[in-house]
Amino acid sequence: MADWCVARADALAEELTWQIGRPLSQSPGELRRGFHERALHMCDIAEEALSQIELPERANFRRFIRREPLGVVFVVAPWNYPWLTSVNAVVPALLAGNSVILKMAAQTPLVAERYLEAWRAAGGPDGVFQFLHLDHAQVAKVIGDFRIGFVAFTGSVPGGHAVQQAAAARFIATGLELGGKDPAYVRADAPLEATVENLVDGAFFNSGQSCCAVERIYVDRKIYQPFVDAFVALTRQYRLGNPLERETTLGPMVRTAAADVVRKQVAEAKSKGAKTLIGAKDRLGTPYLPPEVLINVDHGMALMSEETFGPAIGIMPVAGDDEAIALMNDSRYGLTASIWTSDAEAALRIGDRVDTGTWYMNRCDYLDPALAWTGVKDSGRGCTLSRLGLETFTRPKSFHLRLSL
Repeated sequence: MADWCVARADALAEELTWQIGRPLSQSPGELRRGFHERALHMCDIAEEALSQIELPERANFRRFIRREPLGVVFVVAPWNYPWLTSVNAVVPALLAGNSVILKMAAQTPLVAERYLEAWRAAGGPDGVFQFLHLDHAQVAKVIGDFRIGFVAFTGSVPGGHAVQQAAAARFIATGLELGGKDPAYVRADAPLEATVENLVDGAFFNSGQSCCAVERIYVDRKIYQPFVDAFVALTRQYRLGNPLERETTLGPMVRTAAADVVRKQVAEAKSKGAKTLIGAKDRLGTPYLPPEVLINVDHGMALMSEETFGPAIGIMPVAGDDEAIALMNDSRYGLTASIWTSDAEAALRIGDRVDTGTWYMNRCDYLDPALAWTGVKDSGRGCTLSRLGLETFTRPKSFHLRLSL
Protein backbone atom coordinates (compact mmCIF):
# COMPACT_ATOMS: atom_id res chain seq x y z
CA MET A 1 0.00 0.00 0.00
CA ALA A 2 2.79 2.39 0.92
CA ASP A 3 4.74 1.50 -2.21
CA TRP A 4 1.68 2.31 -4.36
CA CYS A 5 1.51 5.79 -2.83
CA VAL A 6 5.23 6.47 -3.21
CA ALA A 7 5.22 5.32 -6.84
CA ARG A 8 2.65 8.09 -7.47
CA ALA A 9 4.34 10.68 -5.26
CA ASP A 10 4.53 13.40 -7.91
CA ALA A 11 0.83 13.21 -8.81
CA LEU A 12 -0.28 12.94 -5.20
CA ALA A 13 2.01 15.82 -4.26
CA GLU A 14 0.49 18.08 -6.90
CA GLU A 15 -2.97 17.25 -5.54
CA LEU A 16 -1.69 18.15 -2.08
CA THR A 17 -0.29 21.48 -3.27
CA TRP A 18 -3.68 22.38 -4.75
CA GLN A 19 -5.38 21.43 -1.48
CA ILE A 20 -3.16 23.19 1.09
CA GLY A 21 -0.79 25.49 -0.83
CA ARG A 22 2.56 23.92 0.09
CA PRO A 23 5.16 24.58 -2.63
CA LEU A 24 5.21 21.85 -5.26
CA SER A 25 8.98 21.60 -4.89
CA GLN A 26 8.49 20.36 -1.30
CA SER A 27 5.31 18.26 -1.36
CA PRO A 28 6.70 15.00 -2.89
CA GLY A 29 9.12 14.65 0.02
CA GLU A 30 6.24 14.03 2.43
CA LEU A 31 5.52 10.77 0.62
CA ARG A 32 8.96 9.70 -0.54
CA ARG A 33 10.70 10.30 2.77
CA GLY A 34 8.68 10.51 5.98
CA PHE A 35 5.57 8.58 4.90
CA HIS A 36 7.49 5.70 3.35
CA GLU A 37 10.11 5.55 6.10
CA ARG A 38 7.49 5.33 8.82
CA ALA A 39 5.30 2.79 7.02
CA LEU A 40 8.20 0.46 6.21
CA HIS A 41 9.72 0.69 9.69
CA MET A 42 6.44 -0.27 11.33
CA CYS A 43 6.07 -3.18 8.90
CA ASP A 44 9.62 -4.32 9.67
CA ILE A 45 9.11 -4.46 13.44
CA ALA A 46 5.48 -5.61 13.55
CA GLU A 47 5.94 -9.38 13.69
CA GLU A 48 8.36 -9.30 16.59
CA ALA A 49 6.71 -6.40 18.44
CA LEU A 50 3.24 -7.95 18.27
CA SER A 51 4.25 -11.51 19.10
CA GLN A 52 2.93 -13.05 22.30
CA ILE A 53 4.94 -12.68 25.48
CA GLU A 54 6.01 -16.08 26.84
CA LEU A 55 6.66 -16.14 30.58
CA PRO A 56 9.24 -18.41 32.27
CA GLU A 57 8.16 -22.01 32.70
CA ARG A 58 6.55 -23.01 35.98
CA ALA A 59 5.81 -26.62 36.91
CA ASN A 60 2.48 -27.75 35.40
CA PHE A 61 1.66 -24.26 34.11
CA ARG A 62 1.95 -22.40 30.84
CA ARG A 63 1.55 -18.63 30.93
CA PHE A 64 1.67 -16.08 28.15
CA ILE A 65 0.20 -12.76 27.06
CA ARG A 66 -1.26 -12.12 23.64
CA ARG A 67 -1.72 -8.73 22.06
CA GLU A 68 -5.16 -8.65 20.51
CA PRO A 69 -6.60 -5.98 18.19
CA LEU A 70 -9.01 -3.38 19.53
CA GLY A 71 -11.52 -3.73 16.68
CA VAL A 72 -12.34 -0.67 14.62
CA VAL A 73 -9.85 2.21 14.92
CA PHE A 74 -11.18 5.65 13.97
CA VAL A 75 -8.32 7.84 12.71
CA VAL A 76 -9.00 11.59 12.58
CA ALA A 77 -6.11 13.27 10.75
CA PRO A 78 -5.26 16.94 10.02
CA TRP A 79 -4.49 18.77 6.81
CA ASN A 80 -1.00 20.19 7.42
CA TYR A 81 0.92 16.91 6.88
CA PRO A 82 -1.96 14.64 5.92
CA TRP A 83 0.16 11.69 4.77
CA LEU A 84 2.69 11.90 7.60
CA THR A 85 0.19 12.30 10.42
CA SER A 86 -2.24 9.66 9.20
CA VAL A 87 0.40 7.00 8.54
CA ASN A 88 1.37 7.15 12.23
CA ALA A 89 -1.96 5.53 13.10
CA VAL A 90 -3.30 3.91 9.92
CA VAL A 91 -0.39 1.54 9.29
CA PRO A 92 0.22 0.40 12.92
CA ALA A 93 -3.51 -0.10 13.44
CA LEU A 94 -3.80 -2.31 10.37
CA LEU A 95 -0.64 -4.25 11.23
CA ALA A 96 -2.04 -4.95 14.68
CA GLY A 97 -5.12 -6.57 13.15
CA ASN A 98 -7.66 -3.77 13.39
CA SER A 99 -10.02 -2.34 10.82
CA VAL A 100 -9.55 1.38 10.15
CA ILE A 101 -11.89 4.22 9.30
CA LEU A 102 -10.00 7.33 8.21
CA LYS A 103 -11.44 10.81 8.46
CA MET A 104 -9.21 13.43 6.84
CA ALA A 105 -9.55 17.17 7.35
CA ALA A 106 -11.94 18.99 5.05
CA GLN A 107 -8.99 20.62 3.26
CA THR A 108 -7.43 17.30 2.21
CA PRO A 109 -10.24 14.86 1.30
CA LEU A 110 -8.33 13.38 -1.64
CA VAL A 111 -5.72 11.88 0.70
CA ALA A 112 -8.32 9.57 2.23
CA GLU A 113 -9.56 8.55 -1.21
CA ARG A 114 -6.04 7.76 -2.42
CA TYR A 115 -5.41 5.63 0.68
CA LEU A 116 -8.39 3.48 -0.29
CA GLU A 117 -7.13 3.16 -3.87
CA ALA A 118 -3.76 2.06 -2.53
CA TRP A 119 -5.36 -0.45 -0.14
CA ARG A 120 -7.38 -2.00 -2.95
CA ALA A 121 -4.40 -2.04 -5.33
CA ALA A 122 -2.42 -3.91 -2.67
CA GLY A 123 -5.13 -6.54 -2.36
CA GLY A 124 -6.41 -5.45 1.04
CA PRO A 125 -9.67 -7.13 2.11
CA ASP A 126 -12.85 -5.17 1.45
CA GLY A 127 -14.08 -3.21 4.43
CA VAL A 128 -10.89 -3.46 6.49
CA PHE A 129 -9.88 0.04 5.44
CA GLN A 130 -12.52 2.67 4.78
CA PHE A 131 -12.83 6.46 4.86
CA LEU A 132 -15.60 8.90 5.70
CA HIS A 133 -15.94 12.61 4.86
CA LEU A 134 -17.55 14.11 7.95
CA ASP A 135 -18.28 17.39 9.69
CA HIS A 136 -17.59 17.92 13.40
CA ALA A 137 -21.02 16.78 14.56
CA GLN A 138 -20.75 13.61 12.51
CA VAL A 139 -17.28 12.89 13.94
CA ALA A 140 -18.75 13.00 17.45
CA LYS A 141 -21.54 10.65 16.38
CA VAL A 142 -19.06 8.12 14.97
CA ILE A 143 -16.96 8.24 18.17
CA GLY A 144 -20.11 7.49 20.14
CA ASP A 145 -20.94 4.44 18.02
CA PHE A 146 -20.51 1.14 19.93
CA ARG A 147 -18.56 -0.36 17.01
CA ILE A 148 -15.62 2.02 17.43
CA GLY A 149 -12.87 0.56 19.62
CA PHE A 150 -10.26 3.33 19.63
CA VAL A 151 -9.88 6.92 18.42
CA ALA A 152 -6.56 8.30 17.15
CA PHE A 153 -6.81 12.07 16.79
CA THR A 154 -4.25 14.59 15.57
CA GLY A 155 -5.22 18.24 15.70
CA SER A 156 -5.79 21.23 17.93
CA VAL A 157 -6.22 21.32 21.69
CA PRO A 158 -9.92 22.32 21.37
CA GLY A 159 -10.35 19.46 18.91
CA GLY A 160 -8.78 17.08 21.41
CA HIS A 161 -11.18 18.22 24.11
CA ALA A 162 -14.11 17.65 21.71
CA VAL A 163 -12.90 14.12 20.94
CA GLN A 164 -12.44 13.31 24.61
CA GLN A 165 -15.90 14.66 25.42
CA ALA A 166 -17.46 12.56 22.64
CA ALA A 167 -15.73 9.44 23.97
CA ALA A 168 -16.49 10.15 27.65
CA ALA A 169 -19.70 8.12 27.69
CA ARG A 170 -17.85 4.99 26.52
CA PHE A 171 -14.98 2.92 27.90
CA ILE A 172 -12.68 3.32 24.93
CA ALA A 173 -9.21 4.79 24.77
CA THR A 174 -8.16 7.81 22.77
CA GLY A 175 -4.76 8.80 21.46
CA LEU A 176 -4.41 12.57 21.20
CA GLU A 177 -1.60 14.38 19.41
CA LEU A 178 -2.41 18.04 19.88
CA GLY A 179 -0.71 21.42 19.64
CA GLY A 180 2.81 22.55 20.28
CA LYS A 181 4.83 25.64 21.09
CA ASP A 182 8.15 23.96 20.54
CA PRO A 183 11.25 25.74 21.85
CA ALA A 184 14.88 25.70 20.76
CA TYR A 185 17.81 26.61 22.98
CA VAL A 186 21.05 27.73 21.33
CA ARG A 187 24.03 27.46 23.68
CA ALA A 188 27.18 29.54 23.26
CA ASP A 189 29.09 26.49 21.97
CA ALA A 190 26.63 25.75 19.13
CA PRO A 191 28.01 25.61 15.57
CA LEU A 192 26.43 28.85 14.38
CA GLU A 193 26.00 28.37 10.63
CA ALA A 194 24.52 24.87 10.81
CA THR A 195 22.31 25.83 13.75
CA VAL A 196 20.85 28.82 11.93
CA GLU A 197 20.25 26.81 8.77
CA ASN A 198 18.36 24.10 10.63
CA LEU A 199 16.32 26.44 12.82
CA VAL A 200 15.21 28.67 9.95
CA ASP A 201 13.99 25.56 8.15
CA GLY A 202 12.40 24.23 11.36
CA ALA A 203 10.51 27.49 11.82
CA PHE A 204 9.37 28.25 8.29
CA PHE A 205 9.06 24.98 6.33
CA ASN A 206 5.44 24.49 5.24
CA SER A 207 4.89 28.10 6.33
CA GLY A 208 5.40 27.03 9.94
CA GLN A 209 2.28 24.86 9.79
CA SER A 210 3.65 21.88 11.66
CA CYS A 211 2.75 20.60 15.12
CA CYS A 212 6.48 20.27 15.89
CA ALA A 213 7.69 23.41 14.12
CA VAL A 214 10.13 25.57 16.08
CA GLU A 215 8.00 28.41 17.48
CA ARG A 216 10.30 30.14 19.99
CA ILE A 217 14.08 30.40 20.22
CA TYR A 218 16.29 31.17 23.24
CA VAL A 219 19.91 32.10 22.51
CA ASP A 220 22.84 32.54 24.88
CA ARG A 221 23.63 36.25 25.19
CA LYS A 222 27.23 35.64 24.13
CA ILE A 223 26.17 34.77 20.58
CA TYR A 224 22.72 36.39 20.49
CA GLN A 225 23.44 39.17 18.00
CA PRO A 226 25.46 37.06 15.52
CA PHE A 227 22.71 34.44 15.67
CA VAL A 228 19.92 36.94 15.03
CA ASP A 229 21.83 38.57 12.16
CA ALA A 230 22.44 35.22 10.45
CA PHE A 231 18.87 34.06 11.09
CA VAL A 232 17.43 37.20 9.51
CA ALA A 233 19.78 37.01 6.52
CA LEU A 234 18.72 33.45 5.73
CA THR A 235 15.03 34.16 6.29
CA ARG A 236 15.21 36.96 3.71
CA GLN A 237 16.12 34.36 1.09
CA TYR A 238 12.68 32.73 1.22
CA ARG A 239 10.56 33.37 -1.86
CA LEU A 240 6.83 33.73 -1.16
CA GLY A 241 4.66 33.03 -4.16
CA ASN A 242 2.58 30.67 -6.26
CA PRO A 243 3.15 27.19 -4.82
CA LEU A 244 2.92 25.62 -8.29
CA GLU A 245 6.07 27.48 -9.39
CA ARG A 246 9.30 25.59 -8.74
CA GLU A 247 11.10 28.76 -7.59
CA THR A 248 8.68 29.26 -4.68
CA THR A 249 10.05 28.25 -1.29
CA LEU A 250 7.21 29.62 0.84
CA GLY A 251 3.62 29.10 -0.18
CA PRO A 252 0.37 30.54 1.18
CA MET A 253 -1.05 29.43 4.48
CA VAL A 254 -3.98 27.05 4.31
CA ARG A 255 -6.61 29.76 4.76
CA THR A 256 -6.76 33.55 5.05
CA ALA A 257 -8.24 33.12 8.53
CA ALA A 258 -5.15 31.13 9.59
CA ALA A 259 -2.86 33.86 8.27
CA ASP A 260 -4.89 36.47 10.14
CA VAL A 261 -4.25 34.64 13.44
CA VAL A 262 -0.51 35.04 12.86
CA ARG A 263 -0.93 38.66 11.84
CA LYS A 264 -2.83 39.28 15.08
CA GLN A 265 -0.07 37.71 17.19
CA VAL A 266 2.60 39.80 15.47
CA ALA A 267 0.57 43.00 15.87
CA GLU A 268 -0.02 42.28 19.57
CA ALA A 269 3.68 41.61 20.13
CA LYS A 270 4.61 44.88 18.43
CA SER A 271 2.09 46.78 20.56
CA LYS A 272 3.91 45.43 23.64
CA GLY A 273 7.36 46.48 22.46
CA ALA A 274 8.53 43.72 20.10
CA LYS A 275 10.52 44.68 17.02
CA THR A 276 10.10 43.08 13.59
CA LEU A 277 13.28 42.50 11.60
CA ILE A 278 11.99 41.38 8.17
CA GLY A 279 9.16 43.80 7.46
CA ALA A 280 8.24 42.38 4.05
CA LYS A 281 5.14 43.77 2.35
CA ASP A 282 2.11 41.83 3.53
CA ARG A 283 -0.71 40.84 1.21
CA LEU A 284 -3.55 41.64 3.60
CA GLY A 285 -6.80 39.80 3.01
CA THR A 286 -5.01 36.79 1.51
CA PRO A 287 -3.37 33.63 2.88
CA TYR A 288 -0.01 34.79 1.46
CA LEU A 289 1.97 35.73 4.56
CA PRO A 290 5.68 36.59 4.41
CA PRO A 291 7.97 35.25 7.17
CA GLU A 292 8.70 37.45 10.17
CA VAL A 293 11.36 37.44 12.90
CA LEU A 294 10.77 39.35 16.13
CA ILE A 295 13.06 40.40 18.97
CA ASN A 296 12.40 42.24 22.25
CA VAL A 297 9.79 39.55 22.94
CA ASP A 298 8.69 37.97 26.22
CA HIS A 299 6.20 35.44 27.53
CA GLY A 300 3.57 38.08 28.09
CA MET A 301 3.01 38.00 24.33
CA ALA A 302 0.82 35.40 22.59
CA LEU A 303 3.59 34.98 20.02
CA MET A 304 5.74 33.38 22.73
CA SER A 305 3.05 31.54 24.68
CA GLU A 306 0.28 30.41 22.33
CA GLU A 307 0.57 28.21 19.26
CA THR A 308 1.32 30.35 16.19
CA PHE A 309 1.23 27.69 13.46
CA GLY A 310 2.58 30.12 10.90
CA PRO A 311 5.75 31.82 9.60
CA ALA A 312 6.57 34.06 12.57
CA ILE A 313 9.18 33.43 15.26
CA GLY A 314 10.34 35.23 18.38
CA ILE A 315 13.97 35.11 19.57
CA MET A 316 15.00 35.87 23.17
CA PRO A 317 18.45 36.15 24.77
CA VAL A 318 19.16 34.10 27.91
CA ALA A 319 21.92 34.19 30.51
CA GLY A 320 22.53 30.43 30.45
CA ASP A 321 21.12 26.94 30.94
CA ASP A 322 18.93 27.59 33.97
CA GLU A 323 17.11 30.53 32.41
CA ALA A 324 16.66 28.64 29.14
CA ILE A 325 15.18 25.62 30.94
CA ALA A 326 12.79 27.80 32.91
CA LEU A 327 11.57 29.51 29.75
CA MET A 328 11.26 26.28 27.76
CA ASN A 329 9.12 24.79 30.54
CA ASP A 330 7.01 27.95 30.86
CA SER A 331 4.38 26.63 28.46
CA ARG A 332 1.21 24.58 28.56
CA TYR A 333 2.59 22.57 25.65
CA GLY A 334 5.27 19.88 25.52
CA LEU A 335 5.61 18.11 22.17
CA THR A 336 9.25 18.58 21.16
CA ALA A 337 12.17 20.76 22.24
CA SER A 338 15.69 21.08 20.90
CA ILE A 339 19.13 22.08 22.11
CA TRP A 340 21.95 23.25 19.88
CA THR A 341 25.36 22.59 21.35
CA SER A 342 28.67 20.78 20.92
CA ASP A 343 28.37 19.24 24.40
CA ALA A 344 26.41 15.96 24.38
CA GLU A 345 26.70 15.58 28.15
CA ALA A 346 25.13 18.99 28.67
CA ALA A 347 22.38 18.11 26.19
CA LEU A 348 21.45 15.02 28.21
CA ARG A 349 21.65 16.86 31.51
CA ILE A 350 19.44 19.69 30.31
CA GLY A 351 17.05 17.34 28.52
CA ASP A 352 16.30 15.59 31.80
CA ARG A 353 14.89 18.88 33.11
CA VAL A 354 12.75 19.88 30.12
CA ASP A 355 9.08 18.84 29.97
CA THR A 356 8.72 17.46 26.47
CA GLY A 357 7.75 14.33 24.57
CA THR A 358 10.85 14.38 22.34
CA TRP A 359 14.19 16.02 23.15
CA TYR A 360 16.49 16.77 20.21
CA MET A 361 20.15 17.68 20.07
CA ASN A 362 21.19 19.54 16.92
CA ARG A 363 18.06 18.71 14.95
CA CYS A 364 14.36 19.57 14.99
CA ASP A 365 11.03 19.03 13.26
CA TYR A 366 11.68 15.36 12.50
CA LEU A 367 10.12 12.07 13.60
CA ASP A 368 12.27 8.96 13.90
CA PRO A 369 9.83 6.04 13.51
CA ALA A 370 11.92 3.90 15.88
CA LEU A 371 11.19 6.37 18.70
CA ALA A 372 7.90 6.89 20.49
CA TRP A 373 6.00 9.94 19.24
CA THR A 374 4.24 11.45 22.22
CA GLY A 375 3.58 14.70 24.05
CA VAL A 376 3.04 16.00 27.58
CA LYS A 377 0.71 18.61 29.06
CA ASP A 378 -1.66 20.08 26.45
CA SER A 379 0.31 18.49 23.61
CA GLY A 380 -1.67 15.34 24.21
CA ARG A 381 -1.36 11.81 25.47
CA GLY A 382 -0.72 8.36 24.14
CA CYS A 383 1.91 7.24 21.68
CA THR A 384 2.41 6.37 18.03
CA LEU A 385 5.36 4.91 16.12
CA SER A 386 8.02 2.59 17.59
CA ARG A 387 7.21 -0.72 19.32
CA LEU A 388 5.23 1.23 21.90
CA GLY A 389 3.10 2.74 19.17
CA LEU A 390 2.13 -0.69 17.86
CA GLU A 391 1.06 -1.73 21.35
CA THR A 392 -1.26 1.30 21.46
CA PHE A 393 -3.54 -0.46 18.98
CA THR A 394 -3.78 -3.70 20.96
CA ARG A 395 -5.10 -4.93 24.28
CA PRO A 396 -3.34 -7.58 26.37
CA LYS A 397 -5.01 -10.91 26.94
CA SER A 398 -3.45 -13.23 29.53
CA PHE A 399 -3.45 -17.01 29.25
CA HIS A 400 -2.94 -18.95 32.52
CA LEU A 401 -3.06 -22.68 31.79
CA ARG A 402 -2.77 -25.45 34.39
CA LEU A 403 -1.73 -28.38 32.24
CA SER A 404 -3.08 -31.13 34.51
CA LEU A 405 -5.19 -31.36 37.67
